[in-house]
Amino acid sequence: MPCVEFDSDRLDPRLRLEVSGQVEAISPAVDEVLGVIDRMGCAAGKEFEVETSVREALANAIRHGCRRDPEKKVQVCVACDDTRGMLIVVRDPGPGFDVESIPSPVEGENLFSQGGRGIFLINQLMDEVAFHEGGTEIRMRKR
Repeated sequence: MPCVEFDSDRLDPRLRLEVSGQVEAISPAVDEVLGVIDRMGCAAGKEFEVETSVREALANAIRHGCRRDPEKKVQVCVACDDTRGMLIVVRDPGPGFDVESIPSPVEGENLFSQGGRGIFLINQLMDEVAFHEGGTEIRMRKR
């Protein structure tokens, strides 16, 4: 899996994973991402934000993109750049979605909804978030 471009020759890919499309695979993958922070100091002090965002991105990819099928795989790529921080890319094999169609979980009746908070949390916790490939890829950056 090629790591997504970071617009820099200083890109230092640190981790590439294929995660099984089952919920049990989330925590071990998150632990590996946090290991990059521990070893490299990339996004040091921001472990909570990174952990929560990666956990939410993986949960969405496994639930919606893989439909919890262990035969399907989610790809995770983590890169570090000394000046730009940590870049995390999560890709799933699903049909994608329109991020603009996701209602805000902090408005009106959505306050009582059981779902829809993951993307909101990611956007609150990470410095930059972008969706690509029709919503099957999320790119998250933490400085």
